[in-house]
Amino acid sequence: MKQDLQLEIELVEGVTANLEGTTLKVKGPKGEVERNFAHPRINVTIEGSKIILKSAKATKREKTILGSYNAHMKNMVKGVVEPFQYKVKICSGHFPMNVSMSGQELIVKNFLGEAVPRRIMMPEGTKVKVNGTEIDISSANKELAGQAASRIENLCRITNRDRRIFQDGLYITEKAK
Repeated sequence: MKQDLQLEIELVEGVTANLEGTTLKVKGPKGEVERNFAHPRINVTIEGSKIILKSAKATKREKTILGSYNAHMKNMVKGVVEPFQYKVKICSGHFPMNVSMSGQELIVKNFLGEAVPRRIMMPEGTKVKVNGTEIDISSANKELAGQAASRIENLCRITNRDRRIFQDGLYITEKAK
C-alpha cells in the first residue's frame, strides 16, 4: 500500500547542515561529514534546525531507503559532535611486531618474521594513533572509521597456518556505537 512518508532529524546545538543539490554536508565542533543522498522518489530538505525526508506515495522499497537515509543522517549528526572510536589490539606471540604511523600510512614490521614490512594507507578523514599494544582510530564519519579498522585487521591476516598456534595479528577489540 502506497503512503506519504515524512521523517525529521533534529540537529543538535552547534551543528549545521547544508544541502547542495543531493549532497548533504553536516558541520559540527569535531569535524565535517558529507554524503550524497540521490534518489528520484525521496526529497531531502532543511528547514531551520531539522533535516526533513519526504516521499510521496512511497512503496516498501522507498520506505526501506528512507529508513537507511535516516540512520545515515543521524550518524552524520552524531559523528560531528562526538567522533566514532575503534580500537585495534596488536597481538604478537612469536615475533616482536613493530607498528608505526608515517603520515597517513600504517607500517607493520617483522610480522611473523617477514623481512618486508606490510604497509597500508588510511582513508582521508581518519585519525590513527599507535599507543603501545593498541591502535586508536577516530573519525567523524562512521563508515571511514570502520573501513580503516577493517583494513588494519585484514593487513595481517594469516593463511595456510594453524590458527590455534599462529595467533599473531591486529584484531578489532572495540567498535563504534
